[in-house]
Amino acid sequence: MSILVQPSASSIGSVDAQRVEDALSLIAPKRTTWSAQTLAQQGHPMRVRDVAARLPFISEQLVGKRLAQTHADGLVTRADDRRGAPYQLSAMGESLSRVHRALSDWSQANLSLGKMAGAERVEDAVRCLHLRHSTAVIQVLDADGPMRFVHIAEEAGLDNSLTQQLLNRLQADGLVARTGPRHGDPYILTDAGRALGPVYAAVEHWSNPVATRKHSVPPARVTAATRTHTGVPLGADGIRTAAALRRSTAAPSALFSHAPQPQPRVPAAVTALSAASRGR
Repeated sequence: MSILVQPSASSIGSVDAQRVEDALSLIAPKRTTWSAQTLAQQGHPMRVRDVAARLPFISEQLVGKRLAQTHADGLVTRADDRRGAPYQLSAMGESLSRVHRALSDWSQANLSLGKMAGAERVEDAVRCLHLRHSTAVIQVLDADGPMRFVHIAEEAGLDNSLTQQLLNRLQADGLVARTGPRHGDPYILTDAGRALGPVYAAVEHWSNPVATRKHSVPPARVTAATRTHTGVPLGADGIRTAAALRRSTAAPSALFSHAPQPQPRVPAAVTALSAASRGR
C-alpha cells in the first residue's frame, strides 16, 4: 500500500480535536448507534420493548439503558418521562446519518477489511478513531511527519508512555506506520490516516450543538490509554439478521470483532525521508 498521498480536501489540522473526540464519545458506547438506527428506520416513536424486539441479540435492559443515555445526551427525545413513554430521534440524532456515511466511505476506501456487513464496518471505523488523544497525534503527524515518538509526544502535549501506547494502537489499526524496522525510527501516517480529513470534518460539523455540553472539558495529562467499545450502525434487514446470528449463542462472539490490521509495508522512498525528519 502506498503511503505518500496528497493531502485530503478537508484538512485534518483544521478541525478541533477535542470537539471531534467529545462528539465521538456520544456515539461510541456499545449499541448506541444500533438503537438510534432502529428508530431512524422505523420513523416513528418507539417504546423500549419495540426497539428491543427488532434487535433480538441485545437484551431489553441494555436497549433501555442505551436509550436513556442517548436521551440524556440529546440524541433522542420523548414526549414525557412516564414509564414506557416512547422515544424518537431528535434533530441531532437524525443528522447522525451523515457521520455514519462518512465513516463507511472512509473504511471502504482505506481499510482492507474484506467483505463484511456495513454495520460491522462502521463499528470498526468508530473503534479505530475513538481513542482519547489519538486525533491530536494524527494531526501532529499530518503536519510534521515523519516524526519520532518523543517529538510527537511533545507536540501533542502528552507524556511519552501514553504517546507510545497511542502509536502502537494506531499502528495496529493501520492509521500509522514506521519508516523503518529499527527502534526509534520515525512514524508517518498511512493512506488511511491521511484520508481522515472528511471524516473529522463530518464529525465536527455534526458536533456543533454538542460543543457547549458537559463533554467539552479540556483533557488532562494522563498516563494510560483507554478505549471505549462502540455501537453498531444498522444496515439492511439481511445485515441485521447476519449480525444477530453472530451475536447468538451458536457462534463465538469473536466472530464479530476484528483483529488489528497488519502494519502497512513502507516503501523505500518513505524510509529515505527519515534522514530529514525531526529529532534525535
